[in-house]
Amino acid sequence: MGKEKINVYLYTRVSTLMQIDGYSLDAQMTKMKAFCDYNGYGIAGEYEDAGRSGKSIEGREAFNRMMDDIRSGKDGVSFVLVFKLSRFGRNAADVLSALQVMQDYGVNLICVEDGIDSSKDAGKLMISVLSAVAEIERENIRVQTMEGRIQKAREGKWNGGFAPYGYELKDGKLYINEEEAEAIRIIFDRYVNTDMGSTGIAKYLENHGIHKIARQNGKNPLFDAALIRKIIQNPVYCGKIAYGRRKTEKVIGTRNDYHFVPQDDYLLVEGLHDAIVSEEMWEQAQVKAVAQAKRYEHVNREKGEKTHLLSGIVRCPVCGAGMYGNKSIKHRKDGTKYKDFFYYGCKHRNMTRGHKCDYKKQIHEEMLDEAVAEVIKRLVSNKKFADLMRQKINMEVDTSALDQEISAYEKQLRQCYSNKDAIMSDLDSLDYDDKHYKRRKADLDDRLYRTYDKMDEMENLIAEAKAKRRSILADKMSGDNIYKALIFFDKLYEKMSETEKRAFYEKLIKEVQVYEERQPNGQWLKSIEFKLPILGEDMKLSLDNSDSVETIVALHRTDM
Repeated sequence: MGKEKINVYLYTRVSTLMQIDGYSLDAQMTKMKAFCDYNGYGIAGEYEDAGRSGKSIEGREAFNRMMDDIRSGKDGVSFVLVFKLSRFGRNAADVLSALQVMQDYGVNLICVEDGIDSSKDAGKLMISVLSAVAEIERENIRVQTMEGRIQKAREGKWNGGFAPYGYELKDGKLYINEEEAEAIRIIFDRYVNTDMGSTGIAKYLENHGIHKIARQNGKNPLFDAALIRKIIQNPVYCGKIAYGRRKTEKVIGTRNDYHFVPQDDYLLVEGLHDAIVSEEMWEQAQVKAVAQAKRYEHVNREKGEKTHLLSGIVRCPVCGAGMYGNKSIKHRKDGTKYKDFFYYGCKHRNMTRGHKCDYKKQIHEEMLDEAVAEVIKRLVSNKKFADLMRQKINMEVDTSALDQEISAYEKQLRQCYSNKDAIMSDLDSLDYDDKHYKRRKADLDDRLYRTYDKMDEMENLIAEAKAKRRSILADKMSGDNIYKALIFFDKLYEKMSETEKRAFYEKLIKEVQVYEERQPNGQWLKSIEFKLPILGEDMKLSLDNSDSVETIVALHRTDM
């Protein structure tokens, strides 16, 4: 009776379809079949992963199918044959984990070219060592690439990727693109020399017909707030080169997932390129950015501090500037304090920024606050208005164009990762004895460097597009909350704190107009202009309950 034939699985893998000669799928398979013929092994199955990285087992369909077949025991195999250990995997943890699973089912690994058999103690030790060496080499390549980029930054050179808007790249050096740079100068000028924020500047540029010029790393013609913030914070525009502003960190609980973390301590040197704005202006922009960030932090008001509900929202009837809440103390004839009197006064009543207004009226704060609340209560009591609000809440926001843009960028990023893995695999497969080894390695290093640049660019574009999408959805959500609050305004208003009322008015009202003189019916309120498009057409409401209407409040809308 003859000896029972040993059954084996053959596994082949290449990272790219154009693998280095000697390691193609056909070459791997030919040598392994010759090995099986020599040893009298029966081939029970062939598994092939073409264009798959060895960095991780995840995503290798044929490999995972082979592991499932091993667990099922359907072919009774004793070995898995691979051409080299690097074809099985280049992540030490993955290699050893998969090997342990195989051995749990009585299956061992043979690496034909390396002469390794995991069924023998020496073979298992060699697998552990070679797996670790392969992973260390992979990390060394990454570190060497990063060191090269750091050195370029230290020398003030542009560190790869597309040129930032306002510049063009020629022979690896940045040159000012005057056609684009004008918008950069306007952005910094508006930000530093006016009270505009990034959102206001975005609207200013759009209203003045200043659009982005389409280029390879951005087809959106508009400067959105997120992009403007990135421009303002980028030191390249004042002639600097920064490196390490973001650090790639591993996501805790994952093996191969990473994310960017902003860094406070990073390399900043004088660049070889010309500045578009002065260093002084750039520094002023950073000071304002920090101040604005603090302004939006939640600050607990001191107990008993007065909240001026319409401060800055009320407009002076003479100069149009904001009127702000103030307090004066009323005294009796004997000099003792009688009460605190709160009022709105023009901010230009005293000389402010070179402007002076002669309007000295003090508009009774409580009276104006109550008038605005009363107008809104009368507005929302209208059934037609409530129905209109509910329709607006149910309206859908179209983000399909952004979704397609994000999908396209993510596809390009996946391709970048695939290219990177292919290059890493090619580096791993280089033959040190090849007389062209140095040239091959230099070419691959250069390709890897450019791939990392492309990955950075795609990740930035994805982050920018996702931020834009979140902003649109957040605006929709914010608007919906205002509409819902309006529907139940008469019930909610009395229960709101002063701080909540102020926040509500800031979201709802663009400005409140008042008369120069108090009207015969005692009212100051002239009109209210809303931020949100809450009305289909202008409406008029009376604040006078008598038949002869003396005060009319026109409710205007501002489409955002």
